[in-house]
Parts: sequence; C-alpha cells; structure tokens
Amino acid sequence: MNDELKRPRIARIWRGRTRRERADEYEAYSYEAGIKPLIDNAIGVQVLREDKGEETEFVVISYWESIEAMSRFAGDDPTGIRHLERDPEFLIDLPQHVQTLRIIVSHGDTGGGDGMLDRCFQSVTSG
Repeated sequence: MNDELKRPRIARIWRGRTRRERADEYEAYSYEAGIKPLIDNAIGVQVLREDKGEETEFVVISYWESIEAMSRFAGDDPTGIRHLERDPEFLIDLPQHVQTLRIIVSHGDTGGGDGMLDRCFQSVTSG
C-alpha cells in the first residue's frame, strides 16, 4: 500500500473498557492480535488509553480512504465488530458496533504518545 497517495476520508472508531488491573495485559494483547492487522490495512491507526478509577478505556481510531476500503477489512458491515479471540476475557462489555465518521477537516500533527506502538516502533527501527 502506498500511503503517500491515499488521504484518509473515513475514521473508524472502536471503544472498549477493561478492569484497570488487566489494562496493561490487554494493551499488549490487542496490539499483537488486533492493531497489527489494522496497521497492515488502514492508512493510519491511533490507540488511545484513559485510566480512570477501576477501569481503563481504550479507543482505537483507524483511518481509511473510503468505506469500500474499510469494508474490505471489516466485512460487509463496516460498523460491525471483529472481536478478538480473547476480548470476552478482558473487556467489561463487548462492544456491539464501531462508529464511522467522515473526516471533514484535519490539520496539524495528530500523532504522538509514548505507549506500546512507539515502543514497538523503536525496537523495530533500532535493530
């Protein structure tokens, strides 16, 4: 995929909550089982995390050039969920759908973070 020629037009947003004591384990598991396939298919991927009290919320935003491209990855219903095998073990509630939004305006650097994705990227690039 030549990401430089494709512009994101659609954001696909998934949300899930874990118990706080399992959040680090779920972050690592979901990266291996769910985020890596997204990285191979989407134009871009962001993983957000908020620790609040006894729960941790994860938000995954993947960026796509079209609904058709997203459907090639997600199936006939792009708002449908592709649960990971161990999601029932980790997630407090299994999400029933994802949100899909058209990107109207995008400005500036929206990347960042110092989480799992950055640590994985650093380990790959440093040899």
